[in-house]
Amino acid sequence: MSASDSNQASCAANEFKEGLIREIPNLRAFAASLSGSMQLADDLVQDTLLKAWGNSDKFEPGTSLRAWLFTILRNTYYSLYRKRGREVQDSEGIYAERMATYGNQESHLDLADFRKALAKLPEEQREVLIMVGATGLSYEEAAGICGVAIGTIKSRVNRARTKLAELLSIGSVDDLGPDRTSAAAMQRVGSEPVGS
Repeated sequence: MSASDSNQASCAANEFKEGLIREIPNLRAFAASLSGSMQLADDLVQDTLLKAWGNSDKFEPGTSLRAWLFTILRNTYYSLYRKRGREVQDSEGIYAERMATYGNQESHLDLADFRKALAKLPEEQREVLIMVGATGLSYEEAAGICGVAIGTIKSRVNRARTKLAELLSIGSVDDLGPDRTSAAAMQRVGSEPVGS
C-alpha cells in the first residue's frame, strides 16, 4: 500500500468515525422509541456502533449513513426482542414518565403528554413516525430500513399523526401552544411599556 493509499484510507476512516459520532443522538432517540427504556436504548446504540465499526467496509460511501445505522439498530433490537420472547409493554406510561422533562411553564401540550401518547401508538407506527418525523429520514430510506413499500411508510406515518392528534385532543393548529388565556396574558405583558 502506497503512502497516498494509506492517507486516503486514514481520511475515510476518520470521516466514517465522525459520521458515527454525529448520528449518536438520532440513534438514541430511535432506540428509545423502539425499546421504551433509555438504558436499553444506550445498550442498543452501543451494539449498533460496534457492529457498524466492525463492518465499516460494507458501508457504501455516497449512501445514507443514518439509514444504514438505523437498519443495524432495528435489526439488533428485533434480534434481542426475539431472544427475550416478549416485548416490554408501556401501556401505563411508566417508562415514558421516567423520561419526561417537566418545564417551568404550563402549556397545552407538554413533553410528558406527548411521550405518553407516543407510547400508545402501535410499534410500527411509532417507529416510522420517529424515523421520518424526528430524525429526518426520507420515506424511501424508512421504507428500505423497514423492508416495506414507500406507500406503507406514508400510510403508517399518516395513521400515527392522526392517532397522536386524537390522543392529544388536537383539532387545529390553534390547539398547539399556550391556551388562549395564557396567550392573551403574554401578549398584554409584551405590549406594556418597560417599567410600568
